[in-house]
Amino acid sequence: MFAITNSGLAILLCVITMLGWGSWANTQKLSDRDAWPFPLFYWDYAVGVFLFSLVIALTLGLGGEFGAFANLAQAGRAPILHALVGGVLFNIANLLLVVAIDAAGLSVAFPVGIGLALVIGTVVNYFQTPKGNPLLIALGVAFILLAMILSARAHRKLRGKDPSMGVRGLVFAIIAGCLMGLFYPQLMRSISAGFNTGVIQPGQLSPYAALLIFSVGVLASNIFVNTIFMRANGIGYGRYFSGRAKVHLWGLLGGMIWMFALTCNVIASGVAGPAISYALGQGATLVAALWGVFVWREFRDAPAGTWPYVVLMLASYSVGLGLIGLATFS
Repeated sequence: MFAITNSGLAILLCVITMLGWGSWANTQKLSDRDAWPFPLFYWDYAVGVFLFSLVIALTLGLGGEFGAFANLAQAGRAPILHALVGGVLFNIANLLLVVAIDAAGLSVAFPVGIGLALVIGTVVNYFQTPKGNPLLIALGVAFILLAMILSARAHRKLRGKDPSMGVRGLVFAIIAGCLMGLFYPQLMRSISAGFNTGVIQPGQLSPYAALLIFSVGVLASNIFVNTIFMRANGIGYGRYFSGRAKVHLWGLLGGMIWMFALTCNVIASGVAGPAISYALGQGATLVAALWGVFVWREFRDAPAGTWPYVVLMLASYSVGLGLIGLATFS
């Protein structure tokens, strides 16, 4: 079973998480160009999450008595349930986030939704496993909150040109953020403390076994939750199976990118601690905002006075993430 013990490497994996979680949504934007509805995109996304977790379990997760499948055979019910619930919570939250991206864009949905998830998840994770400098973590979270407020102000000025623009997306982003902040603590409750030392406590899960169960929760809950979204949008399963290979590949790629990032994050948590690992990973908000502002140009028609809020938002996220990163070494 692959594990790390170095703080510098843990931070690097958190940065990789940040890049992956902040970039996967580009695959949805690309599928939009082919007029591929988000519920159909999300089916492939969920499959991609599961397939990547299976590959990781069969590669990095193998190794003696703590190999993923050997570990599952001796795991208790409670850890398995925690991992499953984490997958269900994430799936519902992420579906709502995809709706928010579709309605309001990356530069609004991520700063509001994932920013809120970062605050909730960081606080819950820290109280669950206190690790890192609490003052630096608190200051970092405060700057993230400021960035969320600035993002909302920028969105308000952008919406001023068209009052109906993005309200639905903003609401979905807030709901998604509340749920997204709870999935990671559930997942971490299933994983054995001290797994990075190569020891798994009896009944607990290794990171790779937990990630596999988590992905089962994502895929299984998608059958129910995504069917509701499909019916609400008047989409039948026939359209999914008639889609071209290209549009299916975007969703699969998006799911694999996200799951690769989660794997890096969980591995890093053994050294950095879940609160810091999750908070740095959810710096994806900054990455996604940069994609939305500079690549997809979501603020190109914004009225005068919007850009100062955008620049200050990006700066606040950067400072907040920097402080949280320093908390690892304090």
